Amino acid sequence: MEALNIKVVELADFVAGPYCGKLLSDFGADVIKIERPGVGDRSRQAGPFKDDVPNPEASGTFLYLNTNKRSVTLDIEDEDDREILLGLLRDADVFIEDSMPGELARLGLGYEDLRRLNPRLVVTSITPFGQTGPYRDYKAHHLNLYHASGQGYLLPMWAVDLNVPPCQGPGYLGYFDGGMAAATATLAALFARDAGGQGQHVDVSVQHAMMNQERSQLRRFFDDGVSPNRTGKGRLLESLVECKDGEFAVVILSSQQQWEGLWRAMGKPEWGMQPPFDTQKGRSDNYHALRLKLAEWARTVTQDELFHSVQREGSAAAPILTAEGVFGFEQYRARGHFVSIEHPVAGTLEYVRQPTRLPNVDLPPLRPAPLLGQHNDDVLAGLVPSRTRAG
Repeated sequence: MEALNIKVVELADFVAGPYCGKLLSDFGADVIKIERPGVGDRSRQAGPFKDDVPNPEASGTFLYLNTNKRSVTLDIEDEDDREILLGLLRDADVFIEDSMPGELARLGLGYEDLRRLNPRLVVTSITPFGQTGPYRDYKAHHLNLYHASGQGYLLPMWAVDLNVPPCQGPGYLGYFDGGMAAATATLAALFARDAGGQGQHVDVSVQHAMMNQERSQLRRFFDDGVSPNRTGKGRLLESLVECKDGEFAVVILSSQQQWEGLWRAMGKPEWGMQPPFDTQKGRSDNYHALRLKLAEWARTVTQDELFHSVQREGSAAAPILTAEGVFGFEQYRARGHFVSIEHPVAGTLEYVRQPTRLPNVDLPPLRPAPLLGQHNDDVLAGLVPSRTRAG
């Protein structure tokens, strides 16, 4: 079966929009990335950089988010370049953009303008707060959006002191949430179009996408009428333990069945089936004492031994993997989760592949992220036959 055979034009910067484009390109879409001449995507300056040497062609963030894409440099404030962009959009299937609401309309590139140009075009707009509502014109960084989504005040989970100030979420997690929501909605819009409909305007709020990922804690407010606090360490659902090798693991204690499997993995200690630890209520009421016993056992086994012994008994446990542990994890290696790609500047590096496997779909080989303006001649030749463009 053929891969995703669509043309995508991406006028988006940094993480959320490019991640949306990456998810589509991973499945075979031809993604043409529009970058500012001489500057490029902001993620080119973000790093981390190979060998810690700043280079806009060797930023790890840019390299990961832009595999399989083609780069074209256009200045959309320039009238001639806007005409070139319209030429690209005339037969495109998807346009991914992350300008503030109204900004593209000012330039004659708003959704109504593009709908008249190409009625089958799906326009996916990714903005901090969406196209509607009182915050539509507000700009925001990841820190602002993460806390505005209702997630930040719950961090850090497992806090020793529940009164410490809220923490920022890791990395650019919220932007990735926004990019994933955008890709999902874009595919749904394409499905509707190809089922007999037309193109449409997909409105993605990064704040909304992030909030949508925090279902369980926010649900407690609707259930109980009280804002939930951080969980802290004193709960029975799971326990973090340190193993013999100094690495950490999590064991799950959420049910009697889970406990019995863990008890067997520990070698069936007598105390595990004696009061107060023989019932879920008893373990909950004596959680501090239980944690001490679990910690004592965990220090006798390695992280790998703990994980496999608990899993063999049908209970749940998870290793807390370091970055080194992730790259060496045998399950990832067995599934071919990492792939080497050679880049003309950054060299050969390992990349994370998209997590799904479609054995009946012929996906194209992975290509490195493009150099700035690398594909100007190839992509723009038919649109500007008399011009040769440089990045």
